[in-house]
Amino acid sequence: MITYAQARTIVEHALDHARSSQFPPMTVAVLDAGGHLVAFGREDHSSLLRERIAVGKARGALNMGVGSRSLAVRAASHPHFVNALVGLADGDLVPVPGGVLVRDGDGQVVGAVGVSGHLPGLDEEAALKGIEATGLTADPGSDTPAHGDGQHTAGGKENGTP
Repeated sequence: MITYAQARTIVEHALDHARSSQFPPMTVAVLDAGGHLVAFGREDHSSLLRERIAVGKARGALNMGVGSRSLAVRAASHPHFVNALVGLADGDLVPVPGGVLVRDGDGQVVGAVGVSGHLPGLDEEAALKGIEATGLTADPGSDTPAHGDGQHTAGGKENGTP
């Protein structure tokens, strides 16, 4: 599991990056692998929904086992499916970049970070900077669709189809 000290380091470095980049007021949530809040930072004047968005990005990544960048790709290709997932997750799944899985040296998920306050790619950038400061590994997801996301092979069958 991610430690409190690691989680605080992530929050501090993500916010430091946001300040040095002159981002608007930001919010950072760090969850353990079980989805429990370990550390949280909300800058002055951060808008009201930012807390829920940050937690939703992190918890969505944990719920699906992929960074929220991958969830954004899935949402673009399968919007009805992702809308259903958001409902099943009671809103704790925000399918845009900024929800990053945190992995240990063995590749095991130890937590997730969600950042909100700027454009999704820049939220993700702040999360990556925070995780980098701990020596843990960031897994933001991929821009490439996963198997079964409607990508066709040379034989004309959808990936994942026998």
